[in-house]
Amino acid sequence: MSEKEILNYDLLILGGGPAGLSAGIYGARGNVSTAIVDISMFGGQPSLYLEVENYPGFKLVGGFDLMNEFEEHADKFAINKYPNEEIISVDLKENDNTVETSKKIFKAKTLIIAAGAQAKKLGIPGEKEFAGRGVSYCAICDGSFFRDKVVTVVGGGNAAVEEAIYLTKFASKVNLMHRRDSLRADKIVQERAFKNPKINFIWNAVPVEIKGENTVSELIIKNTKTDEVSSLKTDGVFPYIGFAPNSQLFASQLDMDSAGFIVTDEYMQTSVPGVYAAGDIRTTPLRQIITAAADGAVAATSAIKYLEKLHEEVVV
Repeated sequence: MSEKEILNYDLLILGGGPAGLSAGIYGARGNVSTAIVDISMFGGQPSLYLEVENYPGFKLVGGFDLMNEFEEHADKFAINKYPNEEIISVDLKENDNTVETSKKIFKAKTLIIAAGAQAKKLGIPGEKEFAGRGVSYCAICDGSFFRDKVVTVVGGGNAAVEEAIYLTKFASKVNLMHRRDSLRADKIVQERAFKNPKINFIWNAVPVEIKGENTVSELIIKNTKTDEVSSLKTDGVFPYIGFAPNSQLFASQLDMDSAGFIVTDEYMQTSVPGVYAAGDIRTTPLRQIITAAADGAVAATSAIKYLEKLHEEVVV
């Protein structure tokens, strides 16, 4: 068996979504050797969105098309791209980071982690089939597509309740379904929801199947106390049962919050000098394409300054 190729870079970026591609552009423009590694093709989660209408400069654009624009922009610069690289291990050390994939070994002076986070799935029949066709994990992204329609939000925490309130701007009716008989959201958030006449609360219930033809039209639900199964007519399903960051590989090496999101400062610096995190994988109040891209720009700029400092120390 042949040994893996070892590649050295000033800046290595893990993740080819909005944060990673933005970081790559800023890194390459800063004249440092830059590479982006992704476990699949580039574009990240936004490439799966049917439509995006809240990214400045694009009144309405397909998610795949928008991320293709990101990638084509990155291709204008000297960025080395490595798609479809399964990351096996990561060793984070100041000025000496090692990332091993199924095919190569990468060595980098600075590292930007932009591996993203995934919305927790319901794990029921129909969820995958109707993703982008009535099933959405982002009310801010897709809420306006459900104008004058009925939607169902699943969850009982702050995110679920806040998104249910947001969806009332567009939908004629918003069902808020929770597996218990009381919400977990902050009291002030709950009070706002209870006062909203468009929100219909469905207690002690969980979804068991999503149905429809071309788009969602029905949700099969089960009562958690009686096990009674019933049908709920709905045009959209918005699961808000939490997000899961793709941070498992870094768990023992970086400071994280209780949910596993990487903790950074305003410069995207993690607890290891020269290692940065950007986008949905870090602690942040908003997870959007535009905020991820901004994080990437900040992280790359911070990495460049770190590299400049290293160079000055060597010269001295």
